[in-house]
Amino acid sequence: MIIIKTEDEIRKMQESGKILAAVHHELRNFIKPGVKTIEIDKFVEKFLLKHNATPEQKGYEGFPYSICASVNDEICHGFPGEYVLKDGDIITVDMVVNYNDWLADSAWSYEVGDVSDDAKNLLKITRESMYKGIEKAVLGNRLGDISHAVQEHAESNGYSVVREFVGHGIGREMHEDPQVLHYGKAGRGVRLQEGMVFTVEPMINMGKKELKIDSNGWTARTLDGSLSAQYEHQIAITSNGPIIITDQGDC
Repeated sequence: MIIIKTEDEIRKMQESGKILAAVHHELRNFIKPGVKTIEIDKFVEKFLLKHNATPEQKGYEGFPYSICASVNDEICHGFPGEYVLKDGDIITVDMVVNYNDWLADSAWSYEVGDVSDDAKNLLKITRESMYKGIEKAVLGNRLGDISHAVQEHAESNGYSVVREFVGHGIGREMHEDPQVLHYGKAGRGVRLQEGMVFTVEPMINMGKKELKIDSNGWTARTLDGSLSAQYEHQIAITSNGPIIITDQGDC
């Protein structure tokens, strides 16, 4: 069941989104060669607590950290740990912020030091693919229009789209209906209605789309060892077009 949100509820999620976006902007300076991924986790949790917010995914179905930190070939749900970031890495930091019982969810991919042109382009196209999907999030369109726009942009630039993980509705709960695929045919799926709130969060691989899951039962990585990137925003459908709840300047 899709839960339609009121204008007031969307505003409450925007307050969570402001905190989340602020964390990501701070991470632009914090993430650099020599930093351990567990240090990013601690930085985020400290920042959230300072702003009277909490990391929603910590403890979710047993997930032990405040963020997901996915490096290089890790697609998503990477565990922060003792890995020391090195020059040329890329890392995706994904988090869900709870502020006054309303949630905001966003992932950004970051360059670590000087990265290759290939890595830079992967991040560029992944980010563009997310925004291509968001552009289609208007009244009268269907979820498939978002899905198709993401896939078309990624694949036309020579990349592959991960199938196993999808966007999702969100509000007081982290995962609500609907599911938002990042591949598919235009004109298919649920018609968009005012008050729908969900994420658009494509995971794009430099190589093939297939993946495997690590022994921790959480972390997904590319089967062929190629780089993977992700960008995610949470949006609300309105009569004036989509509102990006997790936006505070360009990601």
